[in-house]
Amino acid sequence: MADLGVVFPAGPDGRRSTAALGRAVVADALRPVDPPGAGAAERETNWRAGYLPHFRRLVEAGLASREAALTIADAGLASLHRRMRVAAPDGAETALGDLVAAPAGRVLTTAEVTGTAEPERELSLPFRGERLRGDALLRRLDTWVECGSVEPSAAEAVRTVAAHPEWLALPGSTVVVLGAGAEMGPLTALLRWGARVAGIDLPRPQLWERVLDTARRGAGTLLYPDGGADLVTEVPAVADWLTGLPGPAVLGNYVYADGAANVRVSTAVDALTVRLAAARDDVALAFLATPTDVFAVPPDAVAQSVRAYAGRSRAAKLLGRPLRTLSAGRLLQRAYLPGSDPGVVDSLVAQQGPNYALAKRLQRWRATVARAAGTTVSMNVAPPTRTRSVLKNRALAAAYAGAHRFGVEVFEPATSNVLMAALLVHDLHTGGGPAHEQPWQDEACAAVHGGLWRAPYAPRSALGLAALLGYGAARS
Repeated sequence: MADLGVVFPAGPDGRRSTAALGRAVVADALRPVDPPGAGAAERETNWRAGYLPHFRRLVEAGLASREAALTIADAGLASLHRRMRVAAPDGAETALGDLVAAPAGRVLTTAEVTGTAEPERELSLPFRGERLRGDALLRRLDTWVECGSVEPSAAEAVRTVAAHPEWLALPGSTVVVLGAGAEMGPLTALLRWGARVAGIDLPRPQLWERVLDTARRGAGTLLYPDGGADLVTEVPAVADWLTGLPGPAVLGNYVYADGAANVRVSTAVDALTVRLAAARDDVALAFLATPTDVFAVPPDAVAQSVRAYAGRSRAAKLLGRPLRTLSAGRLLQRAYLPGSDPGVVDSLVAQQGPNYALAKRLQRWRATVARAAGTTVSMNVAPPTRTRSVLKNRALAAAYAGAHRFGVEVFEPATSNVLMAALLVHDLHTGGGPAHEQPWQDEACAAVHGGLWRAPYAPRSALGLAALLGYGAARS
């Protein structure tokens, strides 16, 4: 991705340092609530290796009160918008905030594809080669709750959607899928259900060939800018195009890119969100939160994890003590202190890097601020999933292959897609789901974490062993 459009700020030496930006934004977010935490972030000399505790501190500092969580989110967003820049082809740079009123470089023309299939009239879930519906679907949800793979509120939301199949097509709404070709996006499920979807993705013919084929085989309507669009360089053009779509509109953020590009495209989407909200008063927001992040979790999740730790096998207990001793306490740590309310689960994966963590945290901040302002927001934690981007990372692929040995279930993409699309449908028909007193409770509601919150061990303390045990399976 060339240095055009939304870019990192240049330092005194002219370099666009992703580490400097990440360190500064985290420090700025912490400063109003946790000045010592802000100072610790600023003093971190090796951000790439040392970012993990600072992202955890962003969550812990927000637990003091609702106001603390909102202040952190507001300050983090403000810092990012103040620091990130927009680079023009002539070399000129402007502030990110200028995108709210910047003229579009071109007018996007709308193309449309109408599916040829009949809309699905019943919620069915692909799972291990079958399609679960009716009682079989309800039994699977019960099993997931029992083994701790999903929060009970997630299962209840999916049950509600199954009982209201007329919800599936989202009649009257237009769901904007930013990242139309994303493996974890809801585009395929929504089109099968007969929804109207507006897809945005890069101008890549092979990508669009796949997306348009999905639309033709579906039962809904796909609207898209002919030829695609680049969010990083074309925020004004995309915003103007979205402003003209029939509504109500749901702005769904499913973008992903590798490394630093992930922060750039996520920041561009946030600038787009601000501009679109200023132009339309009927915009809901949708996100998928990554399971490999830090979350506060409810006391019943803590209690299930504590029971699992106490009830682990005799062999696990015998092996655990020497492993913890040899690793200076880093391996097979218990997940929570009994009675923690809330507990804090730290599932950050060091190999994914600070840019990934910042891009995903930015989305959580926007969801928190928008929800507090009265916007309908759907943001649910998605399960660990065997996506192409995960399997490209050898260490993470191996860890996922061995995760089941430590109480963590890794989902197939087809299952995750439909499950998360069903939760989106639920949220849009219920005003964003139940209202909660604290932002962390909004994030914990309807989470599909694959067991990371309820397993006996702190996720990162089992990750290395899971990778070791899963290496052979990952290679095959």
